[in-house]
Amino acid sequence: MFRAAILIRIRRSRASCRSVTLQSINMKKASIVTIGNEILAGKTVDTNAAHLAIELHNIGIPVVSTYTIADEIKAILRALNLAEADADVIIATGGLGPTDDDLTRQAFAEFLGVELRLQKDLLEDIRERFARRNLEMPENNKIQAYIPVGAKALKNIGTAPGIMAEHKGKLFVALPGVPMEMSRMFESILPELKEFAGSQAVVVRRLKCFGAGESTIAEMIGDSMQRGRNPLINCTASEGIITLHIIASAKEQNEALKMAEKDEKFLRDILRELVYGIGEQTLAEVVGEKLAQKNKTLTLAESCTGGWLGKLITDVPGSSKYFTRGWITYSNEAKIRELGIPADLIEKNGAVSEQVAAAMARCARRKAGTDFAIGITGIAGPTGGTEQKPVGLVYISIDSDDGCETKRCLFISKRPFVRLRAAQTALNMLRLKLNI
Repeated sequence: MFRAAILIRIRRSRASCRSVTLQSINMKKASIVTIGNEILAGKTVDTNAAHLAIELHNIGIPVVSTYTIADEIKAILRALNLAEADADVIIATGGLGPTDDDLTRQAFAEFLGVELRLQKDLLEDIRERFARRNLEMPENNKIQAYIPVGAKALKNIGTAPGIMAEHKGKLFVALPGVPMEMSRMFESILPELKEFAGSQAVVVRRLKCFGAGESTIAEMIGDSMQRGRNPLINCTASEGIITLHIIASAKEQNEALKMAEKDEKFLRDILRELVYGIGEQTLAEVVGEKLAQKNKTLTLAESCTGGWLGKLITDVPGSSKYFTRGWITYSNEAKIRELGIPADLIEKNGAVSEQVAAAMARCARRKAGTDFAIGITGIAGPTGGTEQKPVGLVYISIDSDDGCETKRCLFISKRPFVRLRAAQTALNMLRLKLNI
């Protein structure tokens, strides 16, 4: 019966998506060029591109391509030409330092067909930065004061100024590779980026989902993620959380808002309880809000998660209103001594079992005197599994006045993922229980 209902819902959703009227908005597009041998070597993770892509989408400039290249002028020139063919806004990160392998400014000048010119005010600013630390500026830092003729220098909290230039109707920006410097400088140019994007109004909504994989959610919402659609719906996955980005563009803000709201309702009607929040909300925040609203309290008894669930909960400011205490009973002895679980229960069923998870929750709740208690026991790996109880097997129990609910989970992955997913699944189980 449930499967039939889902199939009918999918068919209806596809019909609804096809009926959406596409807006003929000429959207500006962006391309990101990441420069750095250390990234190509796998020594540094490129977090800059992900951060820029999110922020650009927020102002209605979707990223259509990214390039990761070496610290070489030929490579940078080739990437800039490719990016120019893709997009209207080209943002490069990295290669603005003072060393011989920092070649972004030279490549930008060659690409723009101009010379580098020393800007004395920049040089003085760099010297002052060193002087404030009672240091003399090394001679090689002087190169950072050279900017392509006609380009604008962008102020930095570090010593490397950024570069911004318009060329053939497109906007080219060079930002530092240091993440903090990059994000600060990007924030400073947001007004100019918005102005360059034009007068179009953009509204971005995010729906946070948990309890189904990316492919399952994509199947459920049908054709609504097709390219060229307005609102544009993107799907991203990170550590078990699926985020649906709704990006609506229109000539007027109210029109874009109505379009985004319509699609949000459309997605919520299909996904129902899979949607747990909006924006940047975490599962722990949503669960905490519900506990506080209902004036309910929570305690924990963790084994394989080793306190990870407690960390997620206490990462939320104000969690002391509903979270009273918790136990990390990693060994059998701790489960017996700290929680009062009968030794013969563990001996008979094993520490990783439905019975022990339920006993952990019940005993913790009785000791703490709370409204809810969560018990988690499992095998996080990489060793310790058997054919009957493989690595990734986790039992999660929630005890309350309504009784004790236990869920058997099998997370096929590495140890950190097993522990995180167990903690997230426990939060989601409590969220669903609080929704009743």
